[in-house]
Amino acid sequence: MTTDWSRSIGIDVPIVNAPMGGVAGGALAAAVSRAGGLGMVGMGSSATAERLVVELQHVSKLDRPFGIGLVDWVAASRPDLLTTALAAAPALLCVSFGETWEWVSHAHDAGVITATQVSDVASAERAVEAGVDVLIARGAEGGGHGQPLVGTLPLLTALLDRVPVPVLAGGGIGSGRGVAAVLAAGASAAWVGTAFCVCPESLLCDKARAAMLAAGETDTVTTRVFDIALGYPWPAQLPERVLRNSFSDQWDGDEAALSVDGGAAAELAKAIEAEDFSVAPINAGQGVGELVEVRSVADVIAKLTTRD
Repeated sequence: MTTDWSRSIGIDVPIVNAPMGGVAGGALAAAVSRAGGLGMVGMGSSATAERLVVELQHVSKLDRPFGIGLVDWVAASRPDLLTTALAAAPALLCVSFGETWEWVSHAHDAGVITATQVSDVASAERAVEAGVDVLIARGAEGGGHGQPLVGTLPLLTALLDRVPVPVLAGGGIGSGRGVAAVLAAGASAAWVGTAFCVCPESLLCDKARAAMLAAGETDTVTTRVFDIALGYPWPAQLPERVLRNSFSDQWDGDEAALSVDGGAAAELAKAIEAEDFSVAPINAGQGVGELVEVRSVADVIAKLTTRD
């Protein structure tokens, strides 16, 4: 199971882990790369160059390609993040969730292939015009932040008809059948997040893993309530898909009241510290129902590359 793009970047199977902040650290990325995919070290909204340096220690001596994923507006406010990322010589740098493109030329100057996640044809065309080398068709089914505009397969097929660069497919892909479907449609690789979350190599705690294993495909919701309560400056058009819980049930649709309710913010902060996921958030895509047990990264990739 290979594609022209996977061969060109030097990986054995066309599987890339989504660079999920707080989940896809260096250990997960290293395990994905060792298993034949492209491991991505993810830096989320609380990223710092110092944190990136720590996670990069896991991939510094790999004899396999790896990548790094950054959030556009975070990288723009912390230039040392981009400098640190490029100094690590990743095979792929993905910067998403923004419309600034200065990073593209910096990456190209360093000899690094660039990628970004897109949610519709218009944003894809802007990225290609800016010189981005690879697009990720990030469907509405995906976990975490993103514009939930179009489902994965409709978005993928639309992009393949409109852009001249390789397109990876992400969102709701959690099985070998899902990988086979997007590759058959023409994707250059599958961009997989939720399927790797409960792996022992991820940064998730055991309580979060248990909550994900107990969830089904209808147990997610797209919401901004956690970002609002925690004061995270994610743009309004970029909600996150998370597991539904009592906090999202209470506040989703009442964001104006939440924004001035200090008690709710304190409750959420306390729950996060206590790892109480009946209140605290867990990012998860609609493929969460595919998770039935804790499996190593190598086992997950083996499962994703068969149709059984």
